[in-house]
Amino acid sequence: MRGEFNPWQMTLSQLDEVAREINLDQGIHQILRYPKRCLTVSIPIQMDNGKIKVFTGFRVQHNVTRGPAKGGIRYHPSVTLDEIKALAMLMTWKCAVVNIPYGGAKGGIVCEPRKLSLKEVERLTRRYISEIISFIGPERDIPAPDVNTNPQVMAWIMDTYSMDVGYSVPGVVTGKPISIGGSLGRNTATARGVMFSLMNAAKKLKLDLFEKT
Repeated sequence: MRGEFNPWQMTLSQLDEVAREINLDQGIHQILRYPKRCLTVSIPIQMDNGKIKVFTGFRVQHNVTRGPAKGGIRYHPSVTLDEIKALAMLMTWKCAVVNIPYGGAKGGIVCEPRKLSLKEVERLTRRYISEIISFIGPERDIPAPDVNTNPQVMAWIMDTYSMDVGYSVPGVVTGKPISIGGSLGRNTATARGVMFSLMNAAKKLKLDLFEKT
C-alpha cells in the first residue's frame, strides 16, 4: 500500500537528486534542506454569528541569502505545514532561476473561504497578519496572492501592516490593487510566463504549436 503523498518529502527528494547531479557542496546542500523559519499561529476571530472560531495559519521562510523572502498566501481547507514548506522551497528556486534578489517564502490559513463572509475573511486576514507582523516587511518577507487570495486581501494586509508601523508601506505586499501601488499586468503575469516558457520549449523541440491541441 502506497503512503500518503507528502509534498515536503517530494521536494526534498528533488533537491537531493539535483544536488547529486551538479555535485553541490555538502554544506550548502544541508543548509538548503532546512527552512530558515516555520511559524504556526492560532488565529481567533469573531464570526458573524458572534461566536469565536480559531483558525490555524502558517508562514514559512525557506532561505533569505539572496534577499528578502517572497511568496504567496493561500486560503484552503487542505493547507498543511508540509505543503507550505515545500512551496517556500520552490519559491527560493524560482527567484534564483530568474536571478532576482529574493528568497523563498509561503503562507497559508486552513479555512474554507467560500463558507466565510467578506467581513469574516477580512477579520481572518488582519488577525493572521497581526500574528506574523514581526516577521514580514519590505526588507524581510513580502507576501503575495495565491490560492483563494486576491488584491483585496493584499490591500487588507498592507493596511494592517501600515497601521502597525504608523505610515503607508506599499512594498509590504505585491499583487495589491493598482490604486494603492499595484502593478499593471499583475493579474495575467503568471499566464504570460507560461506562454513564453511554452513557446521557448516548443522552439527548442522544433514543435509547431499551431498543430497542437
